[in-house]
Amino acid sequence: MQKLARMRTLDECYKEIKQMDESTAISKYYIRQLAISGKIPVVMCGKKRLINLDGLIDYLSGTYNAAAANVIPYGYTNRKEQ
Repeated sequence: MQKLARMRTLDECYKEIKQMDESTAISKYYIRQLAISGKIPVVMCGKKRLINLDGLIDYLSGTYNAAAANVIPYGYTNRKEQ
């Protein structure tokens, strides 16, 4: 059975990271920049940007591979150029 991705808002991701490590130097701005640049998996849900929490944790721990995950940077679509 496929595992359901833990999708969170920016604030929720930041809160989870802070719970894991209270003295972390990671900021909300840094997480936002990772999402916008396409370095971590993000899904737009209306106006909300939902971040894959496991992908964020993997990226921060150095085990995430964006190319293998086929991540599309924020603001880009799958549509072919016409």
